[in-house]
Amino acid sequence: MGVELVALHWIYLLFIVLIIGFMVARKDTSLICIAGIFLLAAVATHSLSAAVSGVFNSFIYAITELLPTILVISIIVAMSKVLSATGINDVMVSPFVRFIRTPAWAYWTIGILMMIISWFFWPSPAVALMGAVLLPAAVRVGLPALGVAMAMNLFGHGIALSGDFIIQGAPKLTADAAGLPVGDVIAASVPLVFVMGAVTTVTAFYLLRRDMKRGRLASGEAEMAATVDSTLEKTSHLLTGQTKKWLALLIPILFALDVIAMFYLRLQGGEATALVGGTAIFILILISVLAHRQESFAEVTNYFIEGFQFGFKVFGPVIPIAAFFYLGDAGFVKIIGDYLPQASQGIVNDLGVALAHAVPLNNEVGAVTLTIVGAITGLDGSGFSGISLAGSIAHLFSVAIGGGTATLTALGQIAAIWVGGGTLVPWALIPAAAICGVDPFELARRNLIPVAVGLVVTTVVAMFLI
Repeated sequence: MGVELVALHWIYLLFIVLIIGFMVARKDTSLICIAGIFLLAAVATHSLSAAVSGVFNSFIYAITELLPTILVISIIVAMSKVLSATGINDVMVSPFVRFIRTPAWAYWTIGILMMIISWFFWPSPAVALMGAVLLPAAVRVGLPALGVAMAMNLFGHGIALSGDFIIQGAPKLTADAAGLPVGDVIAASVPLVFVMGAVTTVTAFYLLRRDMKRGRLASGEAEMAATVDSTLEKTSHLLTGQTKKWLALLIPILFALDVIAMFYLRLQGGEATALVGGTAIFILILISVLAHRQESFAEVTNYFIEGFQFGFKVFGPVIPIAAFFYLGDAGFVKIIGDYLPQASQGIVNDLGVALAHAVPLNNEVGAVTLTIVGAITGLDGSGFSGISLAGSIAHLFSVAIGGGTATLTALGQIAAIWVGGGTLVPWALIPAAAICGVDPFELARRNLIPVAVGLVVTTVVAMFLI
């Protein structure tokens, strides 16, 4: 029958329900998570001082666990700043402009290139890196600005971010919450990511072409002139044209070598992240020295500051939420102490065993529930703040079903990031909408049907993989 459920289990379950409720209502959940941590610590220790300390210690634990992810994203954003400032990004993507000859070629070229760049740079920096160059080329051949924004969103914030195979920020969060190695979640996510990506992008392209033929969408080239001109303002005089060409060739070669090293040396998780992060640091320093010369000492620091500001802005809301969900597993003992029942395997495991005895869960119910939970957690518009919840519930359900933890975790991660990472929630769409000069609400409306169709198909596929 498993361990007897005590007050700590019911409090944890209550706060999971509250967190979901607040996410549905589009309210911030940080305060609820902090209240949950405090109450769990107070009930466990019967000490006010220990409960207050427990909140702070949970933040330390969460930051310690998340720090490699925050660090690598901050460094990559810092590197993207120097690439934009020197105009190297223009040179890197300019060879692909020749493929943009028709609206169809523009959509798929921009999308696939966005996906590849987003794997290494993350989507928001990738939009800035390539948008200014490829946007006017796409508009010239008749692809509406809205179509460019859709391609960037669906391939970058959708496919690339939901898998996050290289930087591994998303799978790190979900894997920790589910108590799995990062490599297991990544492996399980591969078929789901590409099913979701294929269905969504093809559906979006079909609807886009249909509306263009019916005259519902115009290219809007004249309206875009001011936006394109403003995005093309660069301080590219910092480097000569020849130097930019060599650096534009060197940078992808270095990252390609990283990927080769990951396969041959079998690097995953933190080791793979460290390799990508270290490469980005040296690229940033090299370009800064070449571009700024004697001012490079100060400029390198400024680029790092910009990167860290971005990193902590993105992960600021994630820390209290992750801190709460870490209490569902091994984090409880490390943060609060050994206060669970003697036979306990962790709060989530205990609840999973109890659920298995109380409710006849199966693969279908588990898959649908994880998709819904993931989508709900994405409603806050970050995509990342709630994926710990998806991992935790995946763990809970897999105990009840008797397996499929990695697939359920990957499914919840994909649903959360596709909804909240920048394809459906309007305030998460601002980077791509701004670079293309389109309304983020209109972009979210255009993405709704393709993403919904993709989630349904991906959920059905996941049922067979659990």
